[in-house]
Parts: sequence; structure tokens; C-alpha cells
Amino acid sequence: MPERYMLNFDTRNLPQEEDEYIILGSGIAGLYTSLAASQAGGSVTVLTKQTMMDTGTDKAQGGIAAALGDTDSPALHREDTLVAGAGLCDAEAVNALVSEGPDRVRELIKLGAIFDCDNEGLCLTREGAHSRRRILHASGDATGAEIQRVLTKRVLEDDRVKVLENHYVVDLLVRENVCYGVLAYDRLARTLKVFRGKVVVLATGGVGRLFEHNTNPEIATGDGVAIAFRAGAEVMDMEFIQFHPTVLNLPGAPRFLITEAVRGEGAYLRNSRGQRFMPRYHDLAELAPRDVVVRAILKEMAETGSNKVYLDLTHLDPEVIKARFPNITRTCAEYNLDITVVPIPVAPAAHYMMGGVKTNLVGETSIKGLYACGEVACPGVHGANRLASNSLLEGLVFGGRIVEETRRFLKDYRLRYPEFACDWLLEPVKMDFASLRKELEVLMGQKVGPVRSGAGLKEALEFFDRWSFLSRHQVEGVEEMEVKNMLQVGELVAEAALARRESRGGHYRVDYPDTHRRWQKHIIFRR
Repeated sequence: MPERYMLNFDTRNLPQEEDEYIILGSGIAGLYTSLAASQAGGSVTVLTKQTMMDTGTDKAQGGIAAALGDTDSPALHREDTLVAGAGLCDAEAVNALVSEGPDRVRELIKLGAIFDCDNEGLCLTREGAHSRRRILHASGDATGAEIQRVLTKRVLEDDRVKVLENHYVVDLLVRENVCYGVLAYDRLARTLKVFRGKVVVLATGGVGRLFEHNTNPEIATGDGVAIAFRAGAEVMDMEFIQFHPTVLNLPGAPRFLITEAVRGEGAYLRNSRGQRFMPRYHDLAELAPRDVVVRAILKEMAETGSNKVYLDLTHLDPEVIKARFPNITRTCAEYNLDITVVPIPVAPAAHYMMGGVKTNLVGETSIKGLYACGEVACPGVHGANRLASNSLLEGLVFGGRIVEETRRFLKDYRLRYPEFACDWLLEPVKMDFASLRKELEVLMGQKVGPVRSGAGLKEALEFFDRWSFLSRHQVEGVEEMEVKNMLQVGELVAEAALARRESRGGHYRVDYPDTHRRWQKHIIFRR
């Protein structure tokens, strides 16, 4: 069927490479899985869409959550995660995350990650919906960059791991529900290549670039979900998109995440009239779950006729703020904003996808040989709303579980690799994909954003129906392939959001504002 592949190809006419593990993505999930596989004796090829550093991990500010404090425990971390997840977390997956997480973080430290410390040991901070201070951070507010640095360094030193940058994965090669590898496009040579592997791991990140206002790097266009869905894998919880409450909203400045740790250190949210408002919405005030804070901000913006609220640190010690948040301080200063003197103008923006490619507790998808971890995956850890700073931890824990599972059978696993070809001749199409992408981003923000309605979601699905004919056409460049993937994933998000006739976690419907017990279940799609 024409929707199966994006390009015309025949593997018999293409260069082919083979490795035990083919890992797609170079953030924390992809690189940690690569190192774990190598240490277990496996050989690995990592394919990255751009460079190794173009990842969501590198941009992560707040930190990584783990029960390492004297007054903390995995049981407390588990309870906080389940509460934030609004009834849709998989309890076994959460148990794995919180119980194995501390050892994975200690392993990261052994690899060379340098987290902030004081005389008593690790500096732990608190973020929204956490009952304890359990967030490790590095260089104040550059945690992701430190993790990216150490994992990149270790991978590049590892002879068993080969990294190929600027290799865009076009499609998975699947037959009779077995994944045999991937079709990739070498962006520099402008040629197609085949990478065959016994294990293919999706670690491609999120979908934030579907939305006009987002905190994600430009690579986050949902490619992993799209290629998995086209290949027949199950996807789950696609309606649950987390919008970060506090993203810099200054004319002329890019959307820049202001980490939740700022509120964890005592910052207040004020509306355009200067009034602190969060205590009126939740007992935890500024540290309420993210979905609660987002809707409170949107309500205050509507009532005051403003497109922003303000994050106020001016009552805090200026020197402490500068030391704790040097990256935020420096970035705001570039736009003539001294955060120790003037509140930061902020507004919500798309940040994280709770749903994704459905996996079991060892990262296996519904397709044999295809695994997933990190933001692209949905093992059920986050439920309807991710607990702050659990995302980096998820990449470590489930990346490690994938390797533990696959090493049990891989040495004795023999594959006879079949050849693949596109069975239908996809006709080329000429059109303005850049304009289509912009139209899609605006539509997603307006109709499939943090506040949704049945009427708006139906409008979104009508938009996707109008462009469905593109699945029968071949496109030439990566930018055009990205748009096709974004259309596919955007439709999945909108369709799931229309189907869920309630409000829960990151999904809010003005026409179904309450949470219902009968909707305490998952929406799973399969092509």
C-alpha cells in the first residue's frame, strides 16, 4: 500500500551495512543504550539526524530526578510519579524507573558526569509535584548539556560504537512483523543507504516542533513515531502533550525554557497586574503539577487580556540566583533583562510528549526486533502527565533494560535478511512544503494545544484529511520528509484527543472538563 514507505527504493540497488544494534538518536537514551550495548559485548551503529549534539538532552535545564537524598526513597518517588500521572501510569514501569534510577545515575557519575555539590554532597533541588528535593543539576541550569557532554565523549572513545551523523532515517524495514533494519538518507552524500541489524532501537526524541511555540530543538519533528506507525507498530497516549508553563515570551527573543527549578527555589508567578495567583488554584501553588500551572496561566492571561504572565525572582538573593541559574541569567541579559531586578515575562509552550511508540517493560515494541526508549517511547511511566525531571531518568533506565533483554538471545540469534522494495510507484510532488509546515504548526497550537474542544479538533482532522493525498507521493529532501512525518503524527495527536472525551493530565477539553473513571484507560492506534 502506498502509505507504507516515503520513497521509491529497492534495497538490492543500495549500499548496505550490518551491525548488531542500529540505534537511532544521540540524546541520553540513544547514547546510554549504545554504551550499555558495547559494554555487554555488542557492536553498535548510531545514526543521527544532524550532529550528535543536536538533541533534546543537550537543551535540558532542570535536572534528573532520583531518590538519592537521606529523607527520600524510591517509594516516595513512585508515589509522586503516580499522582502526577493522573491514574494512567503503568505501576510496574514506574517501579522500574524509581528503583533502578539511583544506580543508573550513579553509573552516569562514574562515567564522568559532574553534578553540582556542596560540603554535604550532591545539591538536590525540588520541582513541581515532587514531595522531596531529589533533582540533581549541573552548572546550575545546564544539566542536559553536562550529560550530553559526558555520554558523547564516552561514545566517541568506544571502538565498538560507530556514529554516523547527518543520516536521516526514512523508514523501518519490516516484514511479517519483524524489523530487519532501516532505510536512511545520507544528507551529505545525498544517497540512500540500508542499515541492517538484529536490534533496532528508536531513541529519536519528541514532537514539540509540531507546535508553533515550543521548547524543543529543531530535530524534534516526531520522525520516530511516524516511521514506527507506518511500519505497523502500536502507538499509545498520543493525546498527552505536556506544555511547559514558563517559557520566555519577549519580542524578538526565541522561545527559551525557564526551568521549573526556578519555582522550586522560590520564584512566584504573577499576572500582568502584578498579582500572585497560583495559591488560588492549587495547594502546592507554584509547585503544582505542570498541567495545573499551565491552565492557571492561560486563565489569568485571558482575564487580564495579556499574552504573558511574569515569573518573579526579585525577592530572592541576587547572588544565589546568578549562581544557581547562570544560563537563564545570561540569556535574559542578552535581551536587556536583569532577572534579579525585573520579573521574567513567560507563557506556556509545547515541551514533552508523554505518549509515543508503545513498549513493554524491556523497551520492546509490538514489532519483533524493534525497541524504543526515551521520549519517543511510551512504556507507561508518565501516564497522563510527566513528573518533572523524570524524562532523562527514563532514557537511562529503559535503555539499560533493552540491552539486558537483548543480550540474552542476541549471540544465538541468526537473521536471514530479506530484500525490500516499495511495491507502489510513488509519484513526485511539487509544492511549498515550508508554507504547509508553518500552517501545520499554527493549527496545532490553536486547535490541539493545551486547551482543546471537539469542534477545534474536528477542524484539525479536516486539515489532515485535505493533505492525506501526500502519502501517495514521493518527496525529495529531508525537510519535505519531515513535513510528511509531522502530518502523520499531528493527525494521531488530534485523533486521540478527539476520542478522549474527558480532561486528564496534559489533555484538557473545554467541552469535557471533568475526569471520569471510565476513561482510566489508554488509546492505542495501529495502522
